[in-house]
Amino acid sequence: MTDRSEIVARVTAVLEGEAKPVAIRGARKVDARGEQSGYWVVSDSRGVIVATGSAAADGTGEETFEHACRTVGIDPASRSGEVIDAGGRILTPGYVDIHAHGAWEKSFDDGPDGIDVARAGHAVHGTTRQVLSLITNPMDVICRNIRTVREKMATRPDILGCHLEGPFLALKRKGAHDPNCLKDPVPELVDRMLDASGADPAVGKIGCIRQITIAPELEHGIGAIKQFASAGVVPAVGHCDADYATAQAGFDAGAGIMTHMFNAMNGLHHREPGPIPAAVEDPRVTIELINDGFHVQNPMVKLGFGLAPHRIAFVTDAMAATDCPDGAYKLGELDVNVIDGHARLVSNGAIAGSTLTLEVAVQRAVNELGFSPVAAVESATLTPARAFGFDRANPVTGTPLGLIAPGYAADLNLLDPADWAAQHVWCAGRQVK
Repeated sequence: MTDRSEIVARVTAVLEGEAKPVAIRGARKVDARGEQSGYWVVSDSRGVIVATGSAAADGTGEETFEHACRTVGIDPASRSGEVIDAGGRILTPGYVDIHAHGAWEKSFDDGPDGIDVARAGHAVHGTTRQVLSLITNPMDVICRNIRTVREKMATRPDILGCHLEGPFLALKRKGAHDPNCLKDPVPELVDRMLDASGADPAVGKIGCIRQITIAPELEHGIGAIKQFASAGVVPAVGHCDADYATAQAGFDAGAGIMTHMFNAMNGLHHREPGPIPAAVEDPRVTIELINDGFHVQNPMVKLGFGLAPHRIAFVTDAMAATDCPDGAYKLGELDVNVIDGHARLVSNGAIAGSTLTLEVAVQRAVNELGFSPVAAVESATLTPARAFGFDRANPVTGTPLGLIAPGYAADLNLLDPADWAAQHVWCAGRQVK
């Protein structure tokens, strides 16, 4: 782990440091607005894109690029590496993962150092922004972990807040969550979580909780969805056994996400439609999908992806074993065994998160499943950003995320055109790889 320790230290220092101007030319741009060759992008010392263009589309493109470079203090004729020649490599927005638990043997529940390690493990694979998912634990532990995320957000731009996957889950659909810690979301518990997050609904102050998964059929489920939504949190329907009408009621109450569609919920049935059709038919809902071929096998990935165009967000649900060898790991206090990259609880064999990265999810979509590059990239960038309003100016990220365009954050991935592997990565103008 020596090399990884050095990587973690470097990535952490970069993300806690200042942005620098970036200039890239000669790329094949792929984002939700389409593909373009001969593309260039320039960002400033705030980590914000100031100009983009295509030499192939505009005969004055080179002159415009050089002018943009000079406005941010970059000499376009410099040979010191200030201007990066992409050489036809793929340029995408940085990936945004709104549901992941860890990587590199660490979980986002493992305190500040654990967050540094796990974030580095995802950042070097092109995930420039991440909502840190916290596992079901005793309530005091959950609140402590919320406060830790809140503190880390103040020091670096890549952490978007936290996602509470529990404890308000259906016992029947708990997956790998500790059944002894599951609870009904009574108002007092919701208040404790919001207080730990720094939220103050009375004055419109939002805290660090971005998302919380709730089974809407719980006694106080619908009420909790309303309570969280009114505090600026985006509740998610998931880990549930809800019927169609109850899921509909959850979305009408303010839930804006479906947690990893198909997993930990009652499935599609022609006489018992369940929660999935309720999410699919509601244009307000962003639908998470784990594209690893294991949580959801390829035919169902293709089916699910086609159900709600522009609303499917690739997520990883990645646990501590991500980008690590097979072996024994932990998910919270529960023992997990990873065989052939697949994580299962030792106690009952339940799937215990994934070892996926968004880099691999996009690679699979394009190279294995035959999705259009634009659609695949959109599902890892603009769609997850839009779930929280991060596709426009907002109080959390300030600058919009999800596109390569003037005014957007300089979150950029340069990918190998052969296998779509991330070769260089920037978050808000900070180069992490």
